[in-house]
Amino acid sequence: MTPDARVTVVVITHNRRVQLLHTLDRLAALPEEPPVIVVDNASTDGTPDAVAEHHPRATVLTPGRNLGAPGRTLGVRRATTPYVAFSDDDSWWEPGSLARAADVLDRHDRLGLLAAGVHVGPLGEADPLNGRLATSPLGLAGDLPGPQVLGFLACAAVARRDAYLEAGGYHPILFLGGEETLLAYDLAAHGWGVCHCPDVVAVHCPTGGVRPGRPAVQRRNAALTAWMRRPLPVAVRHTRELVMEARRNPEARTALREMFKRLPAALSERRPLPAAVEAAARRLDREEFPV
Repeated sequence: MTPDARVTVVVITHNRRVQLLHTLDRLAALPEEPPVIVVDNASTDGTPDAVAEHHPRATVLTPGRNLGAPGRTLGVRRATTPYVAFSDDDSWWEPGSLARAADVLDRHDRLGLLAAGVHVGPLGEADPLNGRLATSPLGLAGDLPGPQVLGFLACAAVARRDAYLEAGGYHPILFLGGEETLLAYDLAAHGWGVCHCPDVVAVHCPTGGVRPGRPAVQRRNAALTAWMRRPLPVAVRHTRELVMEARRNPEARTALREMFKRLPAALSERRPLPAAVEAAARRLDREEFPV
């Protein structure tokens, strides 16, 4: 395979120098030879210097503070390719997948973001998310290459750069943890398609298990996303679920406090979804909250 100049890989990282260097080794070995942009979220472990030493071809951006998921937007703005793939410091792409993603995006003008298949760990086991994406109740659209979805894994997505920027990228209110749904909503609200393409494959090798507090933060962000884009009864339901969890879980109590601290800013950003997108979101709600 010859190098492919259509896709830039954007990687965010924070204090995970060893894992990041391993990821950059994998990305550097890809036959597509993609440009790589690392956004360092205020690491204190020497990450920028280590990248400069071991991977001098990679671009390193240092915003000077931890931006969380919106750090990816700095990388997207710096990219000059039509498409951008995302990796975390513990994930990379299978050889040939970035070229396949670019081919798919070339052929489907309305496709704003494709959700790749995910292989997990050294054995490459299929992530359970793959099955949920493949059987999405939103079905197929004639101008898109796979099942329509309104969710994905951030480190297993390839986006059309213009679509990502038009939708505003990842929202700073959420920081990290379940940030993908809001971006999927905003892409769809702008008329872009979001779908699952299992032939494009990302490899995810997380270390250390689930980070402390992450499930509660994801619930916090689900509630904030609902307040920002969904009808009020949906937002209230998500908030009530978090309140109930907070009664028995100290981490959830912290997440609830953080949600209420961010709620005024979230309400100032409230933009209800277009009717067609809200209808799609409601179909997915029935999967999560069956009546």
